Amino acid sequence: MKILVLNCGSSSIKYQLFSMDDQSVIAKGGVEKIGMKGSFLKHNHADGRKIMFEGEILDHKSGIEYILGILTSQKYGCLESLEEIDAVGHRVVHGGEYFHDSELITNEVIDALVKCTDLAPLHNPPNLKGIEAMEELIPGIPQVGVFDTAFHQTMEPKSYMYGIPHVLYEKYSIRRYGFHGTSHRYVTKRACDLLGRDYESQKIISCHLGNGASVAAIKDGKSYDTSMGFTPLEGLIMGTRSGDLDIGVATYIMEKEELGLKSANTLFNKHSGMLGLSGVSSDMREIEEAAEEGNERARIALEIYDYRVKKYIGSYMAGMGGLDVLIFTGGIGENADTTRRGVAGELEALGIKIDPEKNDGFRGEGVISTDDSPVTVIVVPTNEELMIALDTEKKVLSHAKV
Repeated sequence: MKILVLNCGSSSIKYQLFSMDDQSVIAKGGVEKIGMKGSFLKHNHADGRKIMFEGEILDHKSGIEYILGILTSQKYGCLESLEEIDAVGHRVVHGGEYFHDSELITNEVIDALVKCTDLAPLHNPPNLKGIEAMEELIPGIPQVGVFDTAFHQTMEPKSYMYGIPHVLYEKYSIRRYGFHGTSHRYVTKRACDLLGRDYESQKIISCHLGNGASVAAIKDGKSYDTSMGFTPLEGLIMGTRSGDLDIGVATYIMEKEELGLKSANTLFNKHSGMLGLSGVSSDMREIEEAAEEGNERARIALEIYDYRVKKYIGSYMAGMGGLDVLIFTGGIGENADTTRRGVAGELEALGIKIDPEKNDGFRGEGVISTDDSPVTVIVVPTNEELMIALDTEKKVLSHAKV
């Protein structure tokens, strides 16, 4: 079975084509600047060839047409025809309270996604455009929606309810949803496979640390709690997002700076976080370089970042009544050994012992805790696209049996 995975953003489309026989990536790439000047498509073939095409790409349908054209072209392609694509898996950001699992796309599913648009106005519309475009371009092809929020639907009310009048939850579905669910699900299952552990009997904390970042607590195979909330703004300090913030601070700044809702949203989502704290960059590597060169704001920003993650780990350990496995993933979690050391350091009293020799310079997949550490600390590169492909295969095959 060959499965095409699509991740449609507001002005971009990322794609990977999988052969599910061995879970290998046949080709991958992305379309950028949809509807803008200078739009282009980058395509990477499994044999190492890299191609870039520039041209006018007005909408998501045109972008997907370009992708399908490249995949089937005689010169650059890897498919004889579009009939070789057995199914399409879509990353969908928000499934609200409708979806607890990935779903085969039907008219009913699309209707529910439209209802979720208010919850993710920047993300769900392009996700829907990708689904609609595929139906037009390859009519009748099975499509599956894999929702970032679905994994966290197992959280109990004590984890997801806000301290607001209950009528507002009932009217507008205002609650904590959490995101990065596909990543947290992949790395926690992968970690248990690597360690030979029973997934449904472990207490796990997964730290997805990238430009967007979240921590999730997984107890007995189910999401117990997670740091992101109603939107991805809540929780950890991120590249440009403020993370947890006193509402009073937001209203105070809005009043003093005479900011409207749109400007305030931009401030807290695009100009805050590590960029705002350090004054250097949203890129952790550049902030670390500045700190090494004596930039005090950069040094303090790194301390704040590590401390915020550390606090979530401690609170989730308390909530679950212990911890078996601590996972680092995401671009920072996988590559920044200094961040891993800063986060997990000084947690020996909680049973977390990092081995400096294993951690320093470590890249890839493996355990970085000491042999006698009660909690196993492991680095697991995330692979959301493979998780989407696996879910798509499972849903399509189960539907075929019915």
